[in-house]
Amino acid sequence: MEVRNDIRTMLFDLDGTILDTNELIITSFLEALKGSVPEGFCRDHIIPSMGAPLVDQMRRFSGLEDVNHLVDAYREVNLRLHDDYVKPFEAVKEVLERLKANGVKLGVVTTKMRLTTERGLKFVGIHSYMDVVITIDDVANAKPHPEPVLKALELLGADPATTLMLGDSTVDMGAASAAGVLPVGVAWSMKGGQILRDAGAAYVIDDMRELYAFAGLEREILAER
Repeated sequence: MEVRNDIRTMLFDLDGTILDTNELIITSFLEALKGSVPEGFCRDHIIPSMGAPLVDQMRRFSGLEDVNHLVDAYREVNLRLHDDYVKPFEAVKEVLERLKANGVKLGVVTTKMRLTTERGLKFVGIHSYMDVVITIDDVANAKPHPEPVLKALELLGADPATTLMLGDSTVDMGAASAAGVLPVGVAWSMKGGQILRDAGAAYVIDDMRELYAFAGLEREILAER
């Protein structure tokens, strides 16, 4: 399929899309939920809902309505282990740098809170490339509601018709579609590319460098994988 080449704004989900935080997230859930979930609860129960707001996930996993103590426990583990686990996915930094240098507006739209979002972006050295960062703290409605994407567009003065949203979860594809921007999935999603296609992804990329083509830049020659 021929890709669009007129994209001038790119919005990115954070966890599982540009930052490899998958094992950190899973470990944080498993430790925080000890004693609050049935025996046998494991990573396979966590992966399908990754990308949803933390409170929603904790309620789903524990069956409790008041999950403040579980959220606090998760965040304690997550912050304590953060720097040992977090790293960018392959080619993320070089791609962001080139896109930015060529005038593409860049932003993050995540269901994480601002504290850990900013920490992750700065830790891996890509915070300076982002023109806008929208977190769960900045909106009334999290993805898959379009509000976070629409807010990013408004702050950037961007046209939805020339904007894509890159993500690794169904909530990213839903928010992108609802906001009228191009939904693009990542093949390295733990959920698998087909689930993203089923959720509305117009494209699923295998390598970050494929984003160059969307911006009308010369396609990079990708190393054989």
